[in-house]
Amino acid sequence: MGDGGNGKNTVEEQKMAEQEPTPEQLAELAASVEETDTPVNYKAPAQKTLEEIQKLDQDDESLRKYKETLLGSTVANIDPSIPNVQVTRMTLICESAPNPLVLDLTGDLENFKKTPFTLKEGVDYRMKINFKVNREIVSGLKYFQNLFRKTVRVDKSQYMVGSYGPRAEEHEYLTVVEEAPKGMLARGTYMVKSKFTDDDDNNHLSWEWSLAIKKDWKD
Repeated sequence: MGDGGNGKNTVEEQKMAEQEPTPEQLAELAASVEETDTPVNYKAPAQKTLEEIQKLDQDDESLRKYKETLLGSTVANIDPSIPNVQVTRMTLICESAPNPLVLDLTGDLENFKKTPFTLKEGVDYRMKINFKVNREIVSGLKYFQNLFRKTVRVDKSQYMVGSYGPRAEEHEYLTVVEEAPKGMLARGTYMVKSKFTDDDDNNHLSWEWSLAIKKDWKD
């Protein structure tokens, strides 16, 4: 589309780009989100300690090697005061982003609500979550995300992360490719509420962060 030859938007176009959705439009968005969480079609296996699993079929060499691959190199003498699961960071991966979009989840989580992360409308992106499992195998890790606009929930997501064993290195989970909202009404600031749980309903970490959908990265 042309811009009148001056390379700048008109005042009217700028106002349209900043237009907030009406209460009616927000109500329509909220109505499109199911009020009940979609159940995960997953049945948790019987819980076993790491020691019990390591003792299973000790005479089976191939199974022993498989378990070593699965469990990785475990950390000896882990401080019992350290949580079994530690969520360390979340990254929004987008090839066109000028800078990495990384949330360090080991520090002050309150800052993420004050300083929005900018995401250009319509871009493809993925989320990567890094976490550590320190002592025992954790079953059925899940990541929940709720998206709010002016206190109205306009979207929700649930990801089945899986079951993981303890090891010295961090695990990582990568979501499928998603598309950022786009269009005049989609632009604005959103509050995101995130939660990382497991099959036993242990809440390993909950955090809130702010996301700004803009027409361009540097708007």
